[in-house]
Amino acid sequence: MTIDNPSSCRVVILGGGTAGWLAAAYLSRTLKMTGITLVESSEIGIIGVGEGTFPTIRSTLAGLGISEAEFLVRADATFKQGVLFEGWATGKDTYFHPFNIPIGGEDEALLPHWLADTSPQRPSWADAVTVQEQVIRAGRAPKRPEDPDFSGPMNYAYHFDAARFADYLREISIAAGVERIDGKVAAVQRKADGDIAALELANGRIVPGDFFLDCSGFRALLIGQTLGADFTSCAGSLFNDRALAMQVPYAQPGAPVRPYTLATAHEAGWTWDIGLTERRGVGYVYSSRHCSDDEAEATLRRYVGPQGDVLSPRQLRFETGYRQRQWIGNCVAVGLSAGFFEPLESTGIMLIEAALRMVGEFLVPNVLAGAARDARDAAARSFNRLMSARFERIVHFLKLHYCITRRSDTAYWRDNADPATIPEPLRDMLAQWRHRPPSRFDFVVDLETFLPPSYHYILYGMGFETSLGNARYSGAAQAREVFARVRSAHAGARGGLPDHRALLNHYHARTGIQSSKVSR
Repeated sequence: MTIDNPSSCRVVILGGGTAGWLAAAYLSRTLKMTGITLVESSEIGIIGVGEGTFPTIRSTLAGLGISEAEFLVRADATFKQGVLFEGWATGKDTYFHPFNIPIGGEDEALLPHWLADTSPQRPSWADAVTVQEQVIRAGRAPKRPEDPDFSGPMNYAYHFDAARFADYLREISIAAGVERIDGKVAAVQRKADGDIAALELANGRIVPGDFFLDCSGFRALLIGQTLGADFTSCAGSLFNDRALAMQVPYAQPGAPVRPYTLATAHEAGWTWDIGLTERRGVGYVYSSRHCSDDEAEATLRRYVGPQGDVLSPRQLRFETGYRQRQWIGNCVAVGLSAGFFEPLESTGIMLIEAALRMVGEFLVPNVLAGAARDARDAAARSFNRLMSARFERIVHFLKLHYCITRRSDTAYWRDNADPATIPEPLRDMLAQWRHRPPSRFDFVVDLETFLPPSYHYILYGMGFETSLGNARYSGAAQAREVFARVRSAHAGARGGLPDHRALLNHYHARTGIQSSKVSR
């Protein structure tokens, strides 16, 4: 959606990084808006230490009118086709959460028949209904050099260097007319009706605006400190509140690059491991209630091995949760200022994308087109309801990864399985799913980030037991045909796609863009 004359409304974005510059790029390049100013301080670093994304990022980037090859090189991006979980169910298990949906798009008809097969030869659920697990394990890319930008045979997202991605977004946003101001906010000026009037910078400059996007990160300078939006903590269900991160060089130049995120469970948390072209982004997310910082660093160093001996980890401290009111008056929070979850399943950038798309739908017609204040406030209430519901359901999905564990070796895993720490809606669904497969009626699709197939991959990847009892399901013959078709397609899928690093090398050679091998 665009508007013919948006320049009469001055939009001010506070904060750079991924949230701020993605907002600037989206407004200026996708919505074709003018009159956008972004205020950031070069004295304040960005939080990102390496980012994983969700497949929605492809349509977002395509909407910016950029080439995929240029993005891959400029952001030091690689392809991500899902997450490999190690040790989450028993400490010795492994399973994939692939991005491909089941063959045919509907897995409700297939799942009961997979559950009814109790033979030792039964493949994993992901392997039974997609070819992507085989593709991932073979180290293949999700697409071929000749495939169009942002599309390919496999569903995919990206890993990238957060600092370089922000730099790239800054460049294309400024080229589209966004004004960048380098400065720190000293005060926020308010109108008599409570709206924000302007940002007053430390150097005395005044930056007025009609509408403000708070992308100030954990500080939440506008939505929290100025407008007083309360923060809803989710620490009672999601325990992790700290992370240690390292940028680890490959042991050998040209080493294979995993086309997935590796998430390995440990005594009091889990490590992420993402592959970029010249390094890995590795970090340990943990609960300070269940281990000390020194113990966490020892765990991370054991995982990284000798490659990390000369590296100093960066610590991040955070509170898991979100603001129920993310749009107040003439201000919308986007990114960390709206809420934060640990990087499990890469919800961070996806939530930025969701907020920006709703801003595009609600802000343009209700604010920039000159609608009355009551229309703007109604839009804010709708935005807040939808975003709060989305955050709430993400809590349920993330908790699912922990609460059905069979690990009892540490207090961390025992506490995670304690029913008292499971949100009631999730407890109710789990109680039903012991006796029937998940149903589409368990989900409100417009509020969900993770659709039923994702729940199925986690549930049955972790060995969740659903007893069908005496229930009988039709379509057994058709299900057998689908399973057979998937099995027969495995080899062809592996053979028809290039090696992951080889495809990345192709894009780097094709663009001719010089990319630094040192990530900031």
